[in-house]
Amino acid sequence: MAPTADSKIKEVAKLLKVCKSILFITGAGISADSGLPTYRGLGGLYEKDATEDGIPIETALAGETLRQKPEVTWKYLSQIEKRCRGARYNRAHEIIAETERHFERVWVLTQNIDGFHHAAGSRNVIDIHGDMHDLRCEKCGWKTRVEDYDGLSIPPCCPECHSIARPDVVFFGELLPLPKVNLMEREVAQPFDIYFSIGTTSVFPYIRHPMALASHLRRPTVEINPDETEISDWVDTQIPLGAAEALEAIWKELSIAS
Repeated sequence: MAPTADSKIKEVAKLLKVCKSILFITGAGISADSGLPTYRGLGGLYEKDATEDGIPIETALAGETLRQKPEVTWKYLSQIEKRCRGARYNRAHEIIAETERHFERVWVLTQNIDGFHHAAGSRNVIDIHGDMHDLRCEKCGWKTRVEDYDGLSIPPCCPECHSIARPDVVFFGELLPLPKVNLMEREVAQPFDIYFSIGTTSVFPYIRHPMALASHLRRPTVEINPDETEISDWVDTQIPLGAAEALEAIWKELSIAS
């Protein structure tokens, strides 16, 4: 008989009882309970196949489009930001933040650009794709943080040099920021006791790699995702539930076992 979700949750809680370090790898699915769509691309914040301009959203949100037609990129960034406005972190983000107080070493590697992990209280976060609320100017280095895009001209201009400003995120076709890559590599090089992949399809090699490394090292690997993904066939435990439901159940089981 195949193990049930409940038995898997109990097993993961049992593993956590003897763990001192955890790596959480998160994607768009963890923010689904906050009302954000699980889109295949930029941070899970867009779900249409094509834009009203007749181009794929990947093209609209490409670094090259930002440079050539910033008004197009910012048009869709503004739509995305408006969809996210009023959303907040959910119980899954809160539980991950709480683990920092109960385990010696906890890190979050997230693809999401919504900033929810930081907002929920997590301190050790590698937001490898950036945060849509941080704006910067590539020309002069000006930076600021905004709560929303209300009041911004579209596209917004840098107040210092009047160049077009951009959110501090990784657009399609752009390289990952080297400081965050270095931080990710440094932490992954120090093995964790248990690894979680939550709400991500794991299509990017740098997102899949830590889980593959953990499997090679024979460290426990857990995937929380209602859908099958690139790694579902070989992780130790696959829990086919949403992030908030699964983490809440694990956390309660862990508390009972304490």
